[in-house]
Amino acid sequence: MTDLHTRLAAARTIAADASAVAMARFRKPLDVTQKSDDSPVTIADQTTERAIRDALQAAYPGETIFGEEYGQTGNDDAMWIVDPIDGTRSFIAGLPLFGMLIGYVAAQRPQLGIINMPALGELYAGARGVGATLNGAPIVASDCRELATARLCLNEMDRMLADIPDTALRLARAGGLRRLGADCYPHALVASGHADAVVDYGLQPYDYLPVAAVVEAAGGVMTDWQGRPLSLTSDGRTLTAATPELHAELLELVQT
Repeated sequence: MTDLHTRLAAARTIAADASAVAMARFRKPLDVTQKSDDSPVTIADQTTERAIRDALQAAYPGETIFGEEYGQTGNDDAMWIVDPIDGTRSFIAGLPLFGMLIGYVAAQRPQLGIINMPALGELYAGARGVGATLNGAPIVASDCRELATARLCLNEMDRMLADIPDTALRLARAGGLRRLGADCYPHALVASGHADAVVDYGLQPYDYLPVAAVVEAAGGVMTDWQGRPLSLTSDGRTLTAATPELHAELLELVQT
């Protein structure tokens, strides 16, 4: 527990410091290139990840780091996870809803996570057995137990409509209030009690592992679409819910 407290404090500081690196290029002219998976990347992604990696290596020399832009260095099962700009498309478009994710994974489970929203001035942090905070103040997920009244966020709906239209249409009719979105911020809203559930699709480990640590530390539930704990080998389809009861309803809906 003491080790997680120390690591969480270090990660919070590193994320806060890296905010300036990302914000220095936000709403400025940017060259955008496409990666092999057709996702965009900018110098802001690269310089921000490099700043985070350098700080992690200074704090924890030799530990394994797995990041979106520079891959994995080291081969330990325990590792740091980094997504320097979660929501590069939002960043490019000048939308302030891009995030910065840092996590630590051990024994195949997320141990701690940071969801940093540099343009909003919001830094969410959480660790297993420690609890979750927003800018240092404790946060908890809501007590919503019924999908019929839930504030439901549907991420990557365009991809779901293209790949799994029947499921997408069921989701589009679910919940008491629905919002379409993308990236990490809807999950942070569940952790802080403002939203109740998120259905997400097509994610990578650096997208969901740091987020899962924050959601779970706030008392929520986050799994894959089969109800299994998230790990490095999960298939990228995730369900986030404020309570086990709400999560069970979501599971039934996506598995129908």
